[in-house]
Amino acid sequence: MSAPTPYLALAGTAREALTFYAQVFGGSAQLHTFAEFGRTDGPADAIAHGYLTDGPVDLFAADAAEGETPLHCEGMMLSLLGAAAPSTLRDWFARLSAGGRVVEDLQTRPCGASDGQVVDRFGLHWLIGFEGDED
Repeated sequence: MSAPTPYLALAGTAREALTFYAQVFGGSAQLHTFAEFGRTDGPADAIAHGYLTDGPVDLFAADAAEGETPLHCEGMMLSLLGAAAPSTLRDWFARLSAGGRVVEDLQTRPCGASDGQVVDRFGLHWLIGFEGDED
């Protein structure tokens, strides 16, 4: 695992988000409910702790408990610059864009590198890019 690893407190969407990210990046989502952890500060089926496994991206998430503030992302991007082959990064960009908002299209810059930005449907801002265009 790399560090630091983002740990998201989501507004009741941790199960959906982690399942989505596992589909985007590959691997699987491990999900543990409030009931499993003996927690009573939220719905029993809410996610108390979840994470991605067996894939190239590390990410943790849980549903915000009663009284906790859920994620509101401003002024930060999760960078996937050079994290995979260009074709894979293009695919991730397209998948993360589904239901989200493209901030800046994936495009080739004057220096020859390519990058773009997307805010996915869960509010995470991603910077995706690569050098050259060879897989």
